[in-house]
Amino acid sequence: MSQRNIIGSEAFTRGPMILVRQYRAGGARRRRARTAAAFIAGATAMLLAGLVGAAVVYGPGLAG
Repeated sequence: MSQRNIIGSEAFTRGPMILVRQYRAGGARRRRARTAAAFIAGATAMLLAGLVGAAVVYGPGLAG
């Protein structure tokens, strides 16, 4: 009788066992980097929009 560790709900599934043959190790790192880049781009766009809005609102008062 073989001894192996059964983890989580693996013991209760009725489907066949799935073996992962290839795994790209950097996938999660790339996804996290893409999320961080999107956040930085969004924050930069919001900052730029705020600066343009402030220039529109306060610009005429400062010029005159």
